[in-house]
Amino acid sequence: MDRSAGSGRVPPHNADAEKAVLGAVMLDNDALATVLDYLRADDFYRKAHQKIFETVLELDNNREPLDIITVTDKLKKEQVLEVCGGASYISELTSSVPSSANVQYYAEIVQSSSIKRKLIRAATAIIDQSYAEGEDHKEVLAEAEKSIFDILEGNQYLSGYRTSDDVINETINIIESLYQAGGDYTGVPSGFPELDKMTSGFQSSDMVIIGARPSVGKTAFALSIVSHMAVRKKIPVGFFTLEMPGRVLMQRLISTESRVDLKKIRSGLLKSSDLHSITEAAARLYEAPLYIEDTPHIKLLDLRSQARRMKKNEQVQAIFIDYIGMIDPENKVNIPRHEQVAEISRSLKTLARELDIPIICLSQVGRQSEGKEPTLADLRDSGSIEQDADVVIFIHRDRPSNDKSESQNQLILETDVTLAKQRNGPVGHFKLGFNSRYARFESLTKERA
Repeated sequence: MDRSAGSGRVPPHNADAEKAVLGAVMLDNDALATVLDYLRADDFYRKAHQKIFETVLELDNNREPLDIITVTDKLKKEQVLEVCGGASYISELTSSVPSSANVQYYAEIVQSSSIKRKLIRAATAIIDQSYAEGEDHKEVLAEAEKSIFDILEGNQYLSGYRTSDDVINETINIIESLYQAGGDYTGVPSGFPELDKMTSGFQSSDMVIIGARPSVGKTAFALSIVSHMAVRKKIPVGFFTLEMPGRVLMQRLISTESRVDLKKIRSGLLKSSDLHSITEAAARLYEAPLYIEDTPHIKLLDLRSQARRMKKNEQVQAIFIDYIGMIDPENKVNIPRHEQVAEISRSLKTLARELDIPIICLSQVGRQSEGKEPTLADLRDSGSIEQDADVVIFIHRDRPSNDKSESQNQLILETDVTLAKQRNGPVGHFKLGFNSRYARFESLTKERA
């Protein structure tokens, strides 16, 4: 008999509830749908019960009759009947439960015990890691948090279907609230009317990719959006800056907000009027619900952990990552870079769904797009980014003229913005102006909403 973590104690389980579940699904095949909302084969404690449940699932998947006779016959053909207790034990399962009426209650008991066993295994692993020499405490904490979240996610098999009247009521309430608000966006607004009209704002659970070649302005584009969200709309935002320290990021935000030349801020060659503008901008940023993580080459595990904390503690409504290529994968094995990026991409898409907020990731595009408008095929390192993304935005600008005097005097650089992919909406093109002095993007048509 299994013992729990070497303590000599039997792990939590309820053999009678497990037998009742198995008996119920053989008495009433319709009960299986209810059970699958709570259990999988490895949720059963006894190995025999796991095998019997696997057999039940195989019969159901193959649309074969499901009862004690067919289950017994299949176990016999696979030469595991005796291991599972024999024909008499299979018959006993159906006699141990009077009906399938209480199958949900039995399944919840089995699930509860299964979760406790998983928690014991996770706690044991955490203890072993904590005793191990050379283990960094941050690694142990990250792994501990991941193991607990894995248990939570692993036992949420189905949330149950919803009826049409339930969904329509929710939908009508949203439409009415938008009407009362005068046609506001359903998602988090970027502040650029040209973009928000196509996307209706960044939508919950979406992974958004902003792609461009180096020095075109990916970070400036993201910070222009962050400035609108956090400073003007007071929307809580998380920002993972992996390429530059938080203080450098804040210099750029101060330049964007104060409209003081970024070069002056970095050099300190400022006028008194500049200092006044900077002070006012700093006050607005001080009050903004903006949360910055600037660990370079952050591990995927740590990023997920910090994102969860931001959502839980600060109720952030959007998270920005600058940029996806700077994230270290969880596995340190020597796997190709495109596989590493694929793992990161899938994980971020899952995280967006888990937190139910948009996650906006900056990404470089390949050299093959140099001098031309990028396409989805140009996303660097992995095709999985294109597949996982719900929205892909490219920014592109032609190289400046060779006439230096012309390029120096041109403060607003016209920039092409392409909405190349939108899973639930239109695609298209528009133009924005890039103000090189303040490292900010501006609408060319009208002031941002």
